[in-house]
Amino acid sequence: MPDRTVPSPHRLAFGGDYNPEQWPESVWQEDVRLMREAGVTLVSVGIFSWALLEPSPGSYDFGWLDRVLDLLHENGIRVDLGTPTAAPPAWFYRAHPDALPVTPEGVRYAFGSRAAICHSHPAYRAAAARITEQLARRYGGHPALALWHVHNEYGVPVSACYCDGCAAHFRRWLQARYTSVEALNEAWGTAFWSQRYASFDEIDPPRLTPTVGNPAQQLDYRRFADATMRENFVRERDILHELAPGAPVTTNFMTALSQCDSVDYWAWGREVDLVTNDHYLITDGRRTHVNLAMAADLTRSVAGGTPWLLLEHSPSGVNWQPRNPAKRPGEMARNSLAHVARGSEGAMFFQWRQSRRGAEKFHSSMLPHAGTDSRVWREVVALGADVGALAEIRGTRTVPDVAMVWDWQSWWAQSLEWRPSQDLDARERADAFYVSLYDRHLTVDFAHPDADLSAYPLVVVPALYLATEAAGRNLRAYVENGGTLVVSCFSGIVDEHDAVHPGPYPGALRDVLGLTVEEWSPLLPGETVRLSGPGGAELSGDVWTEFVVPRGAETVWTYADGPAAGGPAVTRHRLGRGTAWYVSTRLDAGALAPVIDAACADAAIEPRSDLPTDVEVVRRSGENGVYLFAINHTDRDAKVPLERSGTELLGGERAAGRLTVPAGAVRVVRLDAE
Repeated sequence: MPDRTVPSPHRLAFGGDYNPEQWPESVWQEDVRLMREAGVTLVSVGIFSWALLEPSPGSYDFGWLDRVLDLLHENGIRVDLGTPTAAPPAWFYRAHPDALPVTPEGVRYAFGSRAAICHSHPAYRAAAARITEQLARRYGGHPALALWHVHNEYGVPVSACYCDGCAAHFRRWLQARYTSVEALNEAWGTAFWSQRYASFDEIDPPRLTPTVGNPAQQLDYRRFADATMRENFVRERDILHELAPGAPVTTNFMTALSQCDSVDYWAWGREVDLVTNDHYLITDGRRTHVNLAMAADLTRSVAGGTPWLLLEHSPSGVNWQPRNPAKRPGEMARNSLAHVARGSEGAMFFQWRQSRRGAEKFHSSMLPHAGTDSRVWREVVALGADVGALAEIRGTRTVPDVAMVWDWQSWWAQSLEWRPSQDLDARERADAFYVSLYDRHLTVDFAHPDADLSAYPLVVVPALYLATEAAGRNLRAYVENGGTLVVSCFSGIVDEHDAVHPGPYPGALRDVLGLTVEEWSPLLPGETVRLSGPGGAELSGDVWTEFVVPRGAETVWTYADGPAAGGPAVTRHRLGRGTAWYVSTRLDAGALAPVIDAACADAAIEPRSDLPTDVEVVRRSGENGVYLFAINHTDRDAKVPLERSGTELLGGERAAGRLTVPAGAVRVVRLDAE
């Protein structure tokens, strides 16, 4: 079996995507010289090189790649070698124009971008397998090879195709899933609107219809599209395992909820040898470092807490948002080391040298158009030294405080049409609850609804519209055994087929929450409701209200006005040895604070009132010791209390008492043994 660890023995990974084919060979020597100066240990190569590696069908040209890999090896730089299957060449589409994906409206995309692929197309699958086999046979034993990188960012920008070939593949997938068309009719509720099928042959993808289509069909098609991409990954992975054993196989995820919504990463995390992730700041005015922390926590959780690797982020601005500001001085290092704090075994970028041509020529790079006499380059070199100084943390694990339940398939289901309010968004709820936990300086693990939650004193469920009976039993057992649970509104409503659970809302979560909901009453834009709580404290909610009937739960906050005035708004249910909280309206991160604080008290979690807002403190622990990362995202120096003295790794100084973290800086302390 391949080695399932990050591919930089005795050091953390540092480097980025390297595209030497965009430059004359005379530049390559300069590249590796500057890579050595910057402390680069790993580069990703060949990800979009199919047209050069196979310039015509069955005709291969590996000479340039041979020279690149040899040059990198001679300079002590390891390689994350791509299979170029995210961008088939023009000759492939000329021979197979029907391999271009089709939209639900019946429009076929054209060649000229990337990832324009029908993942069901047999010719694409065969061609991808052939180029992967060629690469595996040629480079499986190359001394520079550290990691295989299959495809690129599955699900972006196209995840699903609606062509006739996909229709046939979908029917086969459905037959394997349901066995009989009678079972499918039951699961999909096809008695509604006379949609009953007599055979699988009658079923098509959920293409454009005059009004809303069958939601169960739409949900299954998202599952099918995700599974089909994963089939293609597994096929390439298995070829690499067979022909080039020893090197781990990955593909770069995009776990941030702000960047990809079409991939069930719980399923994908089980298929890769090493979880890797790409993360880019969404500069929409929010605290971008919180989104970064959330994405890193989510990636670590998909990896099951084991080592993972940040495979791409940007040295400065990106090029694909409406407005793309440069990162401020020091921000690149803070971003990079925040990922490391939350479990990454290094920091990689897109890309090494900034392109002169193509769609990404304005995307920042480690070596910018401005060259080495630039702030970005100087910060890259300094960061390379810092990453090198942290080698001893390799293999340690981030220490979590609490967990958040998240399910991509529930998000898909909640996002379908004709829900009670388009303003109640699962991603927004996840963001709000995460921010509230982040501002309490709690490190978050994410968990699937069926996962073992017993290790966590507090579990938060921000959005679980789709909750299976098994998930309901799991959450109930967690509380009965002493856990503290916080559940947000519109959770527990439907089963895996988007069918409402029998009986009153909230379906699968009625018992654990100790209540029923008679009716929802979403609010109109601009409307708010007041909540009255302990000691006369008031909160403000918006978007959503519910008529809650306690069935064992106690009322903690009451609706002071609005449709449900006088009724319960926030409840607490003592069940077994634990407690379950329910929030029946939309509270922003600030308004959630007293609820989270009360739940933390139930869970015996001590608040970190000694830490300033936007100063992260995260721990990694392992055989080498305990490492405290203190990351100051503010413009003022901060003091971070240390429970015991230690050594600051980035400067070598001793640290005790209260650690000073300058504005915008990062400090990493190896705490002395107890």
